[in-house]
Amino acid sequence: MEPRWYPLLAGLCQFNMRLVFSRNTEQCREHAAIFDVSHMLQSKMYGKDRVKFIESLTVADVEGFKENMGGLSLLLNDNGGIIDDLIISKTDKDYLYIVSNAGCAEKDQAHINERLAEFKAKGHDVTFVPISDRALIAVQGPSAAKVIQEGVSFDMSKLTFMTTAEATIFGIPNCRITRCGYTGEDGVEISVPESEVVSLVSQLLDSKAGSVQLAGLAARDSLRLEAGLCLYGNDIDDTTTPVEANLSWTVAKRRRKLADFPGASHVLTHLKEKPTRRRVGLISTGAPARPGSEVMDEAGVTIGEVTSGGPSPILKKNIMMAYLPLKVSKPGSEVTVKLPHKAAKGAPLSESLLKEVEKLPLDQIPHPVAGALPHVGHSPQDVQ
Repeated sequence: MEPRWYPLLAGLCQFNMRLVFSRNTEQCREHAAIFDVSHMLQSKMYGKDRVKFIESLTVADVEGFKENMGGLSLLLNDNGGIIDDLIISKTDKDYLYIVSNAGCAEKDQAHINERLAEFKAKGHDVTFVPISDRALIAVQGPSAAKVIQEGVSFDMSKLTFMTTAEATIFGIPNCRITRCGYTGEDGVEISVPESEVVSLVSQLLDSKAGSVQLAGLAARDSLRLEAGLCLYGNDIDDTTTPVEANLSWTVAKRRRKLADFPGASHVLTHLKEKPTRRRVGLISTGAPARPGSEVMDEAGVTIGEVTSGGPSPILKKNIMMAYLPLKVSKPGSEVTVKLPHKAAKGAPLSESLLKEVEKLPLDQIPHPVAGALPHVGHSPQDVQ
């Protein structure tokens, strides 16, 4: 293989994953980048009661999705805590297509199978099938659609944000392409047979429609942080509710009205009375803060800790996320982030990262290019 394929690898969820390539973040913001996200859990749900079952686990209005539409949703426990975040697509075939986090794969499957057994015991028809023979790549950036257009027979402008389709891509049949990603940029994720992924990536890298480069997971982390997107295990976990995490927009209107999702009483109470803390975005001066760094108020009292943080290659500033009390979570509130041997001054963003994430679109519109910050998309229909 050519040198472009030789990576510096690190172990992640039993996969060897590439962490760093040169100028990954800038490449994704300016052109197009390919991320190998094959470690993510892909699965399908079959059966006439599949929509009812997935809604019994999540906050999504899957019944309200049009065919070949999907959205980001949350798998909740009975206390309203987030078991995982996942993309659910309602295909025009006889199944739902689901992508969830690799780090949660074992517990997700255990939770789903436990609830599935209870559901089927009541006479319902559902089958859950994890997919093990397909790779998943994300092609992200302002040139992504133009690059993909070279290899498909349909008009990419018709594949709007969070829509999905089965397609032949660069001569490779049996691919599933979804207009989504986790970088704040326009782009797609492509599920492809494992045996064909090298051919697909090679053809993308040879594109004449735009500059395309491989990108590593370190860049994907800085890109999602710039866009204010959560990393499971850092920014959300099974003790965090959607409202605390500033993900209230994922809780669909119909589901709020019915109050029929896991942990509904806890989540709806938070929606009505507000939680004691909320996830916020911060910018700091000085050395960058890392996860676990303490956040202190003006009196030097610890009021929270950084969940994700680091330097932003695009903004040329230190950015981070933290859970803070509501009284200091408003734009302009000053806090101090405690670092080893020093302290960094920080303040919530005037145009908060989280404010923009709340605007992530779920309706059928073309995904706007985010650039660096602040704009991610239009207001969803279900926003609080």
